Amino acid sequence: MPEQQWQPFPALNFVVEILPDGDSKPLANAAFSDCDGLEVSQEVKTLKEGGNPNRVHRLAGPVQFGQLTLKRGVTRGTDLWKWFDRSLANPALRAGITISVLRADKSEWGRFVLSRCLPIKLKAPTLSAKDGNVAVEEIQVAYETFRWEDKSDA
Repeated sequence: MPEQQWQPFPALNFVVEILPDGDSKPLANAAFSDCDGLEVSQEVKTLKEGGNPNRVHRLAGPVQFGQLTLKRGVTRGTDLWKWFDRSLANPALRAGITISVLRADKSEWGRFVLSRCLPIKLKAPTLSAKDGNVAVEEIQVAYETFRWEDKSDA
């Protein structure tokens, strides 16, 4: 069997889908140039063992999730703005977000699935009359959990 050559992973393309609770279809397909903040961390508690100065116990503590930032978005509609307005009117409203990571041939490599998402910042870009698109400079979203779904075997 020939040995596989290691190849660097190419720059990633991704697709973002936002589905607010109670909606039957995702918000308008927006294209973003950057996606940041997919992270999880766990606090570690350190306990010293009584009578043994050389022994400590490391215990799992609370888990914290990051804050998703999508930058330089363009869409043909105002769905992101309406979602933010709906969230202001109803603070209990949440959404699910799926970020599909694509291979160079546009097939899906895997996806991040974020749950109980809440938009917390929406920043408009510099206004320009060059095209008819509605642009969003940045949207930030708080989320309660996320997981990775591997599609490489599919």
